[in-house]
Amino acid sequence: MTNAGKPIKGKENKGFPGAAGGSAEKAEVVEAVRTTANYLKRHSEALVKDVGIEAAAALSGKSKATLGRYYSDDPEHADRFMPVDVVAALESASRFPHVTAALADLRGITLSYDEDRRNSKQGGGVNSDVVALSQRFAMLMGEYNASIEDGRITINEAKRLLTETLAIQKVLLDMKLHLEAEAT
Repeated sequence: MTNAGKPIKGKENKGFPGAAGGSAEKAEVVEAVRTTANYLKRHSEALVKDVGIEAAAALSGKSKATLGRYYSDDPEHADRFMPVDVVAALESASRFPHVTAALADLRGITLSYDEDRRNSKQGGGVNSDVVALSQRFAMLMGEYNASIEDGRITINEAKRLLTETLAIQKVLLDMKLHLEAEAT
């Protein structure tokens, strides 16, 4: 039984020092935790679906039911989250590091993800760089066109535009290195 807020021996009881004050502050904290948990669960689900439930179960050594509990909305599983070793195993097989990107996003960190997973480096120098640059620019313009269709750019659309912009930046850097190599 607690006596928070009730006088004790004629003195005001303020509770523990540093504890959240009013119920409004506590409600904000609880809501922030729920929002973060939901965000991580959605990205865990995206990761499992990216890899495929069967493959995810085989890679992680967890059952399909256990994987499902990690992203379940059921209050019974509200405190269950995917262990980091399972995240690492699944992200190594996924097309995108969903949970890692979500964690970085929660901290305001921008990741630079190199999706270039070629089996061998393509040659061709500047000519192939020009082709790659024009293809990437076309992809950026396509994303931009789709983004402004409704008159505003959402956060997810902005992230996709940023991804394409970073890809163009990488192509430009490769082009600069090829030009420098040809100049010497």
